[in-house]
Amino acid sequence: MAVCNSLLEITKSCDNNAGGLVKFYVIPADYVTSYTETAGVIDGITLSGLSTFVEYEFNRGTSSYEEVPTINLQNGSTFYNDTITLQIARRDAIKREALILIAAGQPDLTVIVKDSNGLYWGFGFDEDKVNLTTGGGGSGLAKADFNGYTLSFTSEAATPAYEVDEAIIAGLL
Repeated sequence: MAVCNSLLEITKSCDNNAGGLVKFYVIPADYVTSYTETAGVIDGITLSGLSTFVEYEFNRGTSSYEEVPTINLQNGSTFYNDTITLQIARRDAIKREALILIAAGQPDLTVIVKDSNGLYWGFGFDEDKVNLTTGGGGSGLAKADFNGYTLSFTSEAATPAYEVDEAIIAGLL
């Protein structure tokens, strides 16, 4: 039996571990002209012209991402289904216009999120871009109900999301 790759150990972390997202940044994928990656960490991103990532703000404890491997033993294929879900509170005309723009023409996107552990993760840097695939919203029924928009961004990626070096984030905004 052929061994295609050597394995790496995974050790238990002693760091605190928290779920959820705290930041979401998005840009049309065509505006990312290149990136550099070292050992799974993106440490440089070049954007075209005066382009910058745009931030979508949301309330704490409302948004997440999930990365699910799909492995077909018969075909020998592996890919990752990524889903980023955002809840953006309070419907208004400015948010409506922003959502029209990100949905119009189903643009390919590149996304960076910051998780609650302070780590940044990048999606859509390779050929497998991110797209807004579903969304919805409404007023809720009771005063305490959610009033706003729920958005789902998805991609099918050849590899898990890249970690993005925090040191380059400020230069992208």
